[in-house]
Amino acid sequence: MELKIALSIESIGREQWNAVAGVGNPFLRYEFLAALERHGCVGVQHGWTPRHLVALDTDGRLIGAVPLYLKDNSYGEFVFDWAWADAYQRQGLQYYPKSVIAIPYTPATGPRILVHPDVERPPVAAALSQLALDWSRSENLSSLHWLFTDESDTRLLSEQGLLLRLGCQFHWQNHGYRDFEDYLSGFNSRKRKKVRRERRFVHDQNIEIRVVHGHEADDFQLQTMHDFYRTTFEKKWGYPTLTEAFFRDIAASMGEQLVFFIAYKDRNIVAGAICLRSEDTLYGRHWGCFEDYNSLHFEACYYQGIDYCIRHGLRSFEPGAQGEHKVSRGFLPTPTWSAHWIAHEGFRGVIGRHLQQETLAMRDYMEELSGHSPFKDGEEDA
Repeated sequence: MELKIALSIESIGREQWNAVAGVGNPFLRYEFLAALERHGCVGVQHGWTPRHLVALDTDGRLIGAVPLYLKDNSYGEFVFDWAWADAYQRQGLQYYPKSVIAIPYTPATGPRILVHPDVERPPVAAALSQLALDWSRSENLSSLHWLFTDESDTRLLSEQGLLLRLGCQFHWQNHGYRDFEDYLSGFNSRKRKKVRRERRFVHDQNIEIRVVHGHEADDFQLQTMHDFYRTTFEKKWGYPTLTEAFFRDIAASMGEQLVFFIAYKDRNIVAGAICLRSEDTLYGRHWGCFEDYNSLHFEACYYQGIDYCIRHGLRSFEPGAQGEHKVSRGFLPTPTWSAHWIAHEGFRGVIGRHLQQETLAMRDYMEELSGHSPFKDGEEDA
């Protein structure tokens, strides 16, 4: 096995990368990650500098990979460590640069250690995780962060002594529902009436929602959906790093996995939600509108997605980070994990103790929110 650092995913190549990552998960596909690099969504200018880890066999074939980035900020990670950076600064220490293993701007759980299906996983995974640590040490980085790891990677990193951090998102699960009304039949009556009322508000405003996949979208639809993304970020969250060229690229290269829920009123586009899908999961990512309409956000971002999952037989719907308001609509608290290596021994101990307390608090928080489930078995039907 030969281990290397790749300065761009294009230096690895589409066929090699996808043979390891597969094409089922949209965020791990070569097409997605290459589009980020190709269209300036990542790079030095945004503090996401690619340093992908690769493992090659004796024939030079890619048998393992890890999407790693050198970071000089914490933007677009969704596992918030600004307090850690501030503590370093107050002690006269440098927290940045650091290394991050994640999908840029994407708070979606998934594998981070990618191993070719024809190769024995444990030795390749162990070698790549050790390479991440060795390289971070050799670059004198303050820390190494694995974000939104799946169960297998979380377990491996825990066994290697990394600090685990528990987070919470709100996910929907498909229990074989026939249609949306079948799904609502499991709600207690008060919450069921609320959802029906919100959907009726949208209908009564003569708003039509159309589902358009990326490869089906015309030029105007693509431009408008990017405008929604851009203006929402400019109004609320800062700099919109995903360019229109990026969206056009993935619409052409992996369009069946790009899903738009576009709201029309009087034949004009008034709002829209941008999602991506894997073989079994819908991922809600971005939303925007030209005007505010009663309950349209809930319809476009949540109810249409649930409808889509039921129709297409998808197992789950992850509508993005945060949002306690999602619980009453059937998106229940779900744990997410990250793993962290801290170079400074003193801070490693302090952060470790903090994470132990934070984990207890997070479990209490999730248990409390679960008590507000809209389902009959979680709350008395009234």
